[in-house]
Amino acid sequence: MPREEIKDLRKFLKPFPEETKEIVFWLREFVWDLYPKTNELIYDNYNAVAFGWSPTDKVGHTFCSIAVGRTSHNIHFGFYWGSEIADPEKKLMGEGNQYRYILVKQKKDFPKTYIKKLLKEAYANSLAKVKDQKQIKHGETMVKSISAKKREK
Repeated sequence: MPREEIKDLRKFLKPFPEETKEIVFWLREFVWDLYPKTNELIYDNYNAVAFGWSPTDKVGHTFCSIAVGRTSHNIHFGFYWGSEIADPEKKLMGEGNQYRYILVKQKKDFPKTYIKKLLKEAYANSLAKVKDQKQIKHGETMVKSISAKKREK
C-alpha cells in the first residue's frame, strides 16, 4: 500500500474527533512530503493509534511517528530514537531511554522548521541502524498490528 492508501488509517482513526483527525492527516502529509521514499508502519493499539516512518519495515528503524491517545486524544509527534538526536531548543518531551516527542494541539503552533532539522538528523540516525541494505523498502504503507481490544473512552 503506498502513501495514497489511507483506508485502514481512516478506519482506525474513525472514533476520534474531526479536529484531531485533521491535524493527524496534516502531520502525515508533512512527513510524506519530506520523506516519500520511506515506509509508513501503522499500529492500531489498545491505547493509541500510532504510525511512523522507517526506511525498512522494521519498527527499530523508525525515525519519527505520530500517535493519538484513545482516551486523551493527545497527538504526539515523536522520534523513536529521540534520545539520540540533538534538541538544542529543548522542545522535545520524554525522559525515557529512547522516545522523545512534542505534543501537537494546533497546526499553527507546530514548529515546522525546527522539526525538519530534527527529522533530518533522526532519518540519518535511522539509516545508520540498518545493517543490511537489502532491508530498505520504498514508499509503502503497512499495517503492522491491530489490537483486538481497545480501551474505552
